[in-house]
Amino acid sequence: MLLSQMAAEAAKDYKYDIILANVNGKLTEISDMDITDEKVEFITVGETMGNEAYKRSVLLLMLNAIHKLDTDNKIKRVTVEFSLSKGLYCDIKGDFEITEEFLNKVKEVMRADVKKNLPIKKQGMKTSEAIKLFKKFGMEDKTQLFKYRISSYVNVYSIEGYYDYFYGYMAANTGILKTFDIFQYDKGFVLQLPTKENPETVPEFAPQAKLFNVLMERSEWADMLGVDTVASLNKHIISGDINSLILVQEALQEQKIVEIVNQIKEREGVKFIMIAGPSSSGKTTFSHRLSIQLRASGFKPHAIGVDNYFVEREQTPVDENGEYNFEDLHAIDIKLFNDHMNALLRGEKVEIPQFNFLTGRKEYNGDYIQLGEEDILVIEGIHCLNDELSYALPVESKFKIYISALTQLNVDEHNRVATTDGRLIRRMARDYRTRGASAKRTLSMWESVRKGEEKNIFPFQEEADAMFNSAMAYELCILKPIVEPLLFSITEDDPEYQEAKRLLKFLAYFLPCQADNVPINSIMREFIGGGCFRV
Repeated sequence: MLLSQMAAEAAKDYKYDIILANVNGKLTEISDMDITDEKVEFITVGETMGNEAYKRSVLLLMLNAIHKLDTDNKIKRVTVEFSLSKGLYCDIKGDFEITEEFLNKVKEVMRADVKKNLPIKKQGMKTSEAIKLFKKFGMEDKTQLFKYRISSYVNVYSIEGYYDYFYGYMAANTGILKTFDIFQYDKGFVLQLPTKENPETVPEFAPQAKLFNVLMERSEWADMLGVDTVASLNKHIISGDINSLILVQEALQEQKIVEIVNQIKEREGVKFIMIAGPSSSGKTTFSHRLSIQLRASGFKPHAIGVDNYFVEREQTPVDENGEYNFEDLHAIDIKLFNDHMNALLRGEKVEIPQFNFLTGRKEYNGDYIQLGEEDILVIEGIHCLNDELSYALPVESKFKIYISALTQLNVDEHNRVATTDGRLIRRMARDYRTRGASAKRTLSMWESVRKGEEKNIFPFQEEADAMFNSAMAYELCILKPIVEPLLFSITEDDPEYQEAKRLLKFLAYFLPCQADNVPINSIMREFIGGGCFRV
């Protein structure tokens, strides 16, 4: 029986649309592959890999629609800039004005193509042929990307003669691509897409003005550095200009830290700098560098970790599996934290606890703090942006900073580098270096980490007074030689194999680079080692 026939017959047994299949442990698209005694497991749009395939496929559907509507060739290129509020922020380059009228036409064409159930054709071709094909379509970014591919063959996808390249698997046809929306936003537009949790519903768009501004600044930095795609980064490596890129990038980040300190100076009465961000954002190194700049501006910073205010072990909340949930807000002794911070605000001398993770108890070891006029606290913790943590502290006494690694470059103009992938790769390097943890263990825990971020961090990011992007345009070429061997250790029998394979394919786009010229105070040193801070 054909795989496509099996998928059609199995559809009634699944809540959501089938989009991919796992055949004998190998991920594949739904095709007319002949199946005899192979083990087949179907993947729906309600699963991580299925949801990602759905998003890529809708993007191809949209690009084809824009291509069809551009009858007078005014559009030079369409770029996918970054993720924003469950959608993709896109732009159109050329002698062209984006209007709601045009975007409505794009939607109409897309919905018509969904009804037609057009095939999404996959075609393997020589890399040299693909370069010629994409030159014809004016996709210079892809022709440059393919120059660095070791593989002599690539897979390209097409709808009705419009060809494109995508990093990952796709739907077999347009018929299942029913859920999406497109609307104008700022100078570009957003392609809003469903989540794996609700794959049949377009999520409500939540404007994130502060995050959007940081992401736009990220794009400006990429343009200024001349590094907006993987191919442009690879070009810096082969030209020998990578060290200059590293130093300029580091200088830009230091400028940003100085800007934040200047904001703090301008605000009267700030005594608590509250720092939060998702895993592997570089919070610890950032806190150290911020403290140095605070000292240079006349402040006397003191570091406090919210983790030292954990409740006693037996009072720690548990999750649905009965495991201790240290990420829950109520795993923190909120009342004690506020009592201590308010006492400090009144000028009192306070003994700060140290939490003993072995005994599950707070200990008092003579660590006293008293705030004078120049003293300021630098407080780091996942709940620091949530006012429920610091409910009793005056608003004017707090300055909140959100930090995240918002990746500065894309694979090409239609394939973005997910910020979660950048952070995951960072974490694998750090976990192995500091704990000897395998990539398999890091991958197995990542879904749980992400759930915690979605609940405890991302909903509060717009509450920040300042945002800091810790991502480096050069970082993946530095991390590649560290992380690749760790991923290769994951075998086909491991549940994490498909994810490891995906990340290896992703890292294959990057040329490797040595870390010799990464400064010792760089945020990257938190993950690769050799830094001057204890992290």
